[in-house]
Amino acid sequence: MMMLKKQNKTKIIFPHKGIFLTLFFTVFITVTGVGIVVPLLPVYAYKLGATGFYVGMIFGAFSFSRTIFLPFFGRLSDKTGRKPFIIIGLSGYAFVAGSFIFFPSINSLIIIRFFQGIASAMIMPVVQAYIGEITPPQKEGWTMGLFNMSMFASLSLGPFLGGIINDIWSMNTSFAFMGISAVLGLILSIFFLPPVSKEFIKTHDRDPVSWFSIIKDRTLLALFVFRFGYIFCIGVIWCFLPLFVDIQFSLSSTSTGVLLMIGILISGIFHLPMGYVADKFNKKIIVIIGGLLCILGMFMLTFARSYNGLIVAVSVFGLGGGISMPAIMALAVIKGNEKKAMASVMSIITLAHSSGMMIGSIVAGIAIDSFELKFAFPCGIIIMIFTTIIFLFLKKNQDL
Repeated sequence: MMMLKKQNKTKIIFPHKGIFLTLFFTVFITVTGVGIVVPLLPVYAYKLGATGFYVGMIFGAFSFSRTIFLPFFGRLSDKTGRKPFIIIGLSGYAFVAGSFIFFPSINSLIIIRFFQGIASAMIMPVVQAYIGEITPPQKEGWTMGLFNMSMFASLSLGPFLGGIINDIWSMNTSFAFMGISAVLGLILSIFFLPPVSKEFIKTHDRDPVSWFSIIKDRTLLALFVFRFGYIFCIGVIWCFLPLFVDIQFSLSSTSTGVLLMIGILISGIFHLPMGYVADKFNKKIIVIIGGLLCILGMFMLTFARSYNGLIVAVSVFGLGGGISMPAIMALAVIKGNEKKAMASVMSIITLAHSSGMMIGSIVAGIAIDSFELKFAFPCGIIIMIFTTIIFLFLKKNQDL
């Protein structure tokens, strides 16, 4: 009897674990492949002759196309189902990996990254919406924190593997690994995700959330603004920290990969416990604490004068993200259920991600072309302070 009760409790807490595990490992495998390549792209492009602005454009092209297509794919998946978008997006990732190998030029990198952004727009908000739909009430922070561990674990593993692969073999080998990982994720999704007719979607009979509704909704706007500021800083770090390490310290790709891995790994480790905390305590306060740590981390990056100093800085920044992001995603799931348009809400969150990455990389690129490489990081400080204050203002009368 005791065992039966325990099994029933587990089933109630997590009734769709098969779908969750499929999406967890699909994202983990696919994003690991992306993580292998992306941190190497700034140095790769720089060696092809790219200026800071063009490095920013290579990263910005991805975010630009994703920003354009996110609302469309998110809304459409609310109506037609999730699986087709995930399958097409993963196929696009495999195609992009091959294109990197066969078209090695600055202009080609910009175009390829543009199409990679379209593929990403089909995957991430749709997968996050899928997870949001199968999340039990009062478990939003814990579930999203657990799922986000797949992304952060893969993003931390990817740069480390990418550095080793590039040092031992070549950049083309890194691209090949990205393609293989996308194909593996595609196979998992094809065979283990249920068909569209059996998907658990609450929104077939509802119009997706409108942009006017977003502007009116203070919570959605607050989530958008804070996520934008956080990812703006990520864009600065991923674009220009590898260049900074290469130029200032002349270290190997492996050392760069370790540096990026540490910050992301720390963030990922804290997602699950902080997701649990976000379900129990005031989410607004948790987000603010995380935002302050992110600001501190960017300050430390600006004034770091050694490799060890950079490690401490990215660790503090990673801690800030690990504290704040589970609460942000928990609020997004709650809002998605409230509006009965989960993918539309997740598209808004991912739109903040894309626009933050795009604007962060381009603004920082202009800053280093106009001044010095180290001036990329103060751009992140300013934006993170500004967006944290706006989040606090928008949520000042709301206790969540």
